[in-house]
Amino acid sequence: MRLGGQRESSNVEDRRGGDTGGLDGGFRPAGMGGGRGIPLRGSSLVVIAAIVGIGWLVFGINPIQMLAMVTGGGGSFTQDSSYQQPSPSGTGTGINDEGKVFVAKVLGSTEDVWTDIFKSAGETYPPTPLVLFSGVTRSACGTASSASGPFYCPLDKKVYIDLAFYDELKRRFGAPGDMAQAYVIAHEVGHHVQDLQGILPKFNEMRQSMSKADANALSVKVELQADCYAGVWANRTDQKGMLEAGDIDEALNAATQIGDDAIQKRSQGVVVPESFTHGTSAQRSAWFKRGYQTGDVSQCNTFQGQI
Repeated sequence: MRLGGQRESSNVEDRRGGDTGGLDGGFRPAGMGGGRGIPLRGSSLVVIAAIVGIGWLVFGINPIQMLAMVTGGGGSFTQDSSYQQPSPSGTGTGINDEGKVFVAKVLGSTEDVWTDIFKSAGETYPPTPLVLFSGVTRSACGTASSASGPFYCPLDKKVYIDLAFYDELKRRFGAPGDMAQAYVIAHEVGHHVQDLQGILPKFNEMRQSMSKADANALSVKVELQADCYAGVWANRTDQKGMLEAGDIDEALNAATQIGDDAIQKRSQGVVVPESFTHGTSAQRSAWFKRGYQTGDVSQCNTFQGQI
């Protein structure tokens, strides 16, 4: 990627170096409040479901914790009064190292892209802060550890990532490259966009009457839409001359390596389609490619009139 001319986002919260984000705080199950709905041209209300199945899924963690982190669900979690919000000015070491600079520039590029897209729809895009942590931290959705994988928490509208995950992405999942790493961020920012559209509150309401099978199937659809949104981001950054030869192949390889079928084959030797929550390798790469080829949010409707 060519990030030399890309501005760094000011919305990176660095908790590395000791700040755990109020780990002494607690949370209680409760109903999730209504969300802010920001309509985008051609977008449909979709839903998001809990992550279930095998232990470590890329962009997900264990079923109970991920229920809270991605959907605000799991019995629905809400922020407890004892949760201490970290200072918005940032905490931790504040080291402006290579990893932080990369994340800040990629996040900045997502802000630029989605600001333009929202503006074209007559809306204002409120960017999501991105929290860097090492080891363990607290989000409004629960405790995150390095084993959590990257996630978006709708209760504080922040993306969380331990940069050690990128080593796992390369070594464990066979998806090296800076574009593969950027795709991770773009995917999670895609969940933020879905949250702004009112998707997460909608699911929190609908899932009360869903079977596990239905929730899994709808989870796949929302994850594929986030992949498509990441593809839209890639299209717009490519138009700005920020992508190099091979970058899209890196992103497509990452999408392929983290398909539910590929992960289950590696981890347990068998594939259980009914447990899929993110989509197959073919589906994930296809929807990213669709977003990239069209650059059009309206082409990311993974639901086809289902809702």
